[in-house]
Amino acid sequence: MKSQDFYDDFIEDENEGLDFREQLRKYAIHWKWFLLTISIGLAGAFLHLRYTPSVYQASTSILVKDEKKGGMLSELSAFSDLGFGGNISNNVDNEIEILKSRTLIESTIQKLNLNVSLFVNETVVKSDVYKKAPIKIVFLNKSKLFYESKMTLKCHFLNENVFSLESIKDDETNSVLLGKKEFKYGEKIETEIGAFIIEKTSFFENKHTDEYEFVDIEITPLDDVTDKFRKNLKVEPVSKTSSIVNISISDPVAQKATDFLDTMIQIYNKDADEDRNIVSENTSNFIANRLVLISQELDGVEQNVESFKKNNQLTDIESEAKLFIDGSNEFNKKSVDAEIQLNVISSLLGFIAKSSTTDLLPTNIISDKGEASALMTSYNQLVLDRNRILKSATTENPTVVKLEHDISSLKSNIAESLKRMQSNLQIQARDLRGQESVLKSKIGKIPLQERQFRVIARQQKVKEELYLYLLKKREETAISLAATEPNARVIDFAKEEKNPISPKKKIIYLAGILLGLLVPFGIIYVDDLLDTKIKSKLDLEGKTQIPYVGDIPSSDDVESLIKFDDRSSSAEAFRIVRTNLEFMVNKDDEKTAKTIFVTSSFASEGKTFVSANLAATFAMSGKRVLLIGTDIRNPKFDRFVDFPNKGLTNYLTSNDKDIQGYIVKHRDYENFYILPPGVVPPNPAELLMNPKVEQLFENLKKEYDYIIADTAPACLVTDTIVIAKNADVFAYVMRANKLEKRMLSVVNSFYKEKKLPNMCIILNDTDSTKAYAYGYGYGIREEKKPWFRRFFS
Repeated sequence: MKSQDFYDDFIEDENEGLDFREQLRKYAIHWKWFLLTISIGLAGAFLHLRYTPSVYQASTSILVKDEKKGGMLSELSAFSDLGFGGNISNNVDNEIEILKSRTLIESTIQKLNLNVSLFVNETVVKSDVYKKAPIKIVFLNKSKLFYESKMTLKCHFLNENVFSLESIKDDETNSVLLGKKEFKYGEKIETEIGAFIIEKTSFFENKHTDEYEFVDIEITPLDDVTDKFRKNLKVEPVSKTSSIVNISISDPVAQKATDFLDTMIQIYNKDADEDRNIVSENTSNFIANRLVLISQELDGVEQNVESFKKNNQLTDIESEAKLFIDGSNEFNKKSVDAEIQLNVISSLLGFIAKSSTTDLLPTNIISDKGEASALMTSYNQLVLDRNRILKSATTENPTVVKLEHDISSLKSNIAESLKRMQSNLQIQARDLRGQESVLKSKIGKIPLQERQFRVIARQQKVKEELYLYLLKKREETAISLAATEPNARVIDFAKEEKNPISPKKKIIYLAGILLGLLVPFGIIYVDDLLDTKIKSKLDLEGKTQIPYVGDIPSSDDVESLIKFDDRSSSAEAFRIVRTNLEFMVNKDDEKTAKTIFVTSSFASEGKTFVSANLAATFAMSGKRVLLIGTDIRNPKFDRFVDFPNKGLTNYLTSNDKDIQGYIVKHRDYENFYILPPGVVPPNPAELLMNPKVEQLFENLKKEYDYIIADTAPACLVTDTIVIAKNADVFAYVMRANKLEKRMLSVVNSFYKEKKLPNMCIILNDTDSTKAYAYGYGYGIREEKKPWFRRFFS
């Protein structure tokens, strides 16, 4: 068990340590095919570069503005101070999608007429002569078919003034050209796609007679051209934090790519300006309409204010209300003063009526400084004079009498004066109360009037402010219409690369070389992967521990034994195998023969061929050799030597004890003897189990130096294992390109289980030109072959 584990570990280690150089050598022997395919790959790369149009790239960079351009919300940008659309910023991603849009690309193609191309033939390929053509096409009008049809016209230059047009496809001639085929330069040409004229260019004089015999005019459907340019167009932002955008496009004509980018940016800015102008115009119209309506509403409100003030006799409610309140207070104050004066006068009249001529009248309680006050002052003076005189005179004094008479008369006048004043004050108080009630009535109406006026004033203010606001926005919109700036500012104008981006010469040549390497490599690899046959010693390395004693190359004559003077590769190979086998069967007892059994997995692997030639090779070395045919089921000795019908089987089935009667000598070799297999028995395995077999080998070993036994296939029958104990060495023959690699496991089991003692492997029918070709046939002059046969051999 331990020995088997050791063997398994050995095989695994051998597999892991497989020499890389041996794998490389498997491909290196086909170096001629690698060289051929690399040459073909390079030639193909050269032809590809020669006939593939170069593609150039043009690029430009623009700075996209931050404001939003176009859209419903943009129309409200004029009202950003009211909170409508004020926080909208431009999205660079949206602008990139606009730049890549089909509509923009179609507009660019239509403006440049890029669906009309002029081609000239240069050797094998056609070349687009954009802006370098000897003629130019000017379309006077275009039908709907112009952008939908695909057509090709060939323009032949007949002379300086006349040219002819024809359709490349005959069945299109009548449908495309409506009439004649020869025209003059500048003549109107009617077609189904529209009318056009062909004019000369500055290249006409130098180009049309020397280089170009004709020019192909190709008109391609607009959708196809648009798809082509969209596929080649790249629009990418410089970074996530920047609004700078790089735009590039590739085309076989560098100038066409440059013109396309410049024109596309112009159309992009023009469309953005038109969108902006549409927005501004819509805004201006909206403002104008609103101004008319607001103006009418404002006039109505102002008329309401006028009517309200007229009806209520008002100018300014607040001022008049203040005046009314002040007047009411003033009348109230005067009315109170009048009532006080009336009370004072009433008191004076009562005092005067009760007073005597000696009593003085109060003079400072009446606010009026008129007649009554003067009379009362005179009255008091007369009373004081009378009282002063009475101190020194009597009442009958004429002066006193006169004074009393004056006092009575003046007292009567004072009473009348006070009554008149009282009557005036009553009238005045009544008037004051009337005026006060009028003012109070007006003051009572002020809150209602003020409320009504505020409603009207509020409407007037709203309409007025809205009117002024719209006037301001109308001016701003007018300014925006007058001052229009581009949506995108060009940082770098379109510029084409000097070197084409495709095809790349280095990559194409490298691809040719790699293809030249990969094709034979792949074929060899796949062939090796799918090939399950053993071909050479390489297929055995790391897969078995059985000693390898040599390989036998393929031979043209497999039915002839090698001769003494044979210098062929097969003869040399058998000599090498003979030498290696001598090392394996080296025995201490030189008096007994060295017994070599030859077997294989299946029939037709060449074991009989190897056995016979090994015996002949040993015989040529001067040794006595006996070749025994122990393959008694399917003997094939007759292909190499002539022998009688009796042999080994006859001996084993008879009572004859003398084997010499069955052994024959080969007439072409001095020491080469043969024991034929004999008649095919019905029971081969049982016959070989006869004790006479073992006794036979013991006797024969004493008479010969080498005994070579051709045995039956070990994997098919048990005959070989039955007699295996009589062998010193077992030469296991494997035929190249025939034995499956999976059969090595069976052979290894024979070796591990020691069913076949002292095994070794001989690989038969190998290709001497591949793998382990060690120069068999050294010293033999080879036939001189032509170089091409030597290359492919």
